[in-house]
Amino acid sequence: MKATVIGVVGGKKSGKTTTIEILTRELTKRGYKIAVAKHIPEPNFTLDTEGKDTWRFVQSGAKTVVAASAGEIATIEKTRADLSLKEILQRCRGSDIVFLEGFRKLVAEDKSIHKIVVAESAQDIEEAVEMFMPILAFTGPYSPEKPHLKIPYIDVLKHGKEIADLVEKVVRKKV
Repeated sequence: MKATVIGVVGGKKSGKTTTIEILTRELTKRGYKIAVAKHIPEPNFTLDTEGKDTWRFVQSGAKTVVAASAGEIATIEKTRADLSLKEILQRCRGSDIVFLEGFRKLVAEDKSIHKIVVAESAQDIEEAVEMFMPILAFTGPYSPEKPHLKIPYIDVLKHGKEIADLVEKVVRKKV
């Protein structure tokens, strides 16, 4: 089965990570294998630590370094800045559901990806409807008085199971 991809979009510090944490916790309990890909916009960001062996290997020219310990494995892969969504998703093989945090432009362009929008204002909702359809649900600090275009608002902090149910419906439709 090909993974179901769900984009979680919203402004900086809006609650995207919290939304994904809650969904991951709930859907993992239900038996799904979850992967998360997070966009980090800082151009010089690295997980590697200067001076460590892995850093030294990259500095010497290695394009891929695999670091394995008793409890985890990490792959540091030096790549170009303009990776496609397909290339990013290839790194999530073996997952049932992939959550994309951020990646606004790539997610907006792909109408096959359902989105969860973390909204902080009515303007966020209006902009999201213009950019991010199909939208599965709105969540976040801004709670609209009435749902927009029949898209539900679900407070993920209070009703995480309900928003997970919506994600699960998308997964089941793909099967």
